Amino acid sequence: MKFIQARQDQLFFEIGRRERSLLGEILQLYPLVSPAHHRLSKTAAAGQLKEHQRLLEESLAAQRAENRKNVRAMLDEPGRFRTAPPGFRLKITRTETEWLLQVLNDVRVGSWIALGSPDTEAGEKIPLNEQTSPYIRSIEIAGAFEAVFLDALTGRTPME
Repeated sequence: MKFIQARQDQLFFEIGRRERSLLGEILQLYPLVSPAHHRLSKTAAAGQLKEHQRLLEESLAAQRAENRKNVRAMLDEPGRFRTAPPGFRLKITRTETEWLLQVLNDVRVGSWIALGSPDTEAGEKIPLNEQTSPYIRSIEIAGAFEAVFLDALTGRTPME
């Protein structure tokens, strides 16, 4: 995928057929981070914390359901992906791009958590096997899309 141009609030990308398929696959994984992963506090009183945690999880579940619905609607929207050799031209707003970054980040973080939250910067190795490879793949693909979207939002010139 390649950032083409920004025009007012619209961002334009060139995306190949396989990349379009990968974007759809990655977005369909959302959400991967469990609502229980988000903790309000480790030190608050247990009774009060339990009720507040329940409210947080309900709120997150509602937001995720809405995001999931929006993902499906975006992918299915007529004209979202226009045929343009060698693949498609994708047009999204800056707001949609920021929203997509949140969804992609959830997939990346959720995949990292599923791998046991390894500290790769400290040299911890992730074994490559049948169980770990889908999560490693998701981290890499989501990260690649995030990088292109971030470059577009920050106005960086597309890298050739």
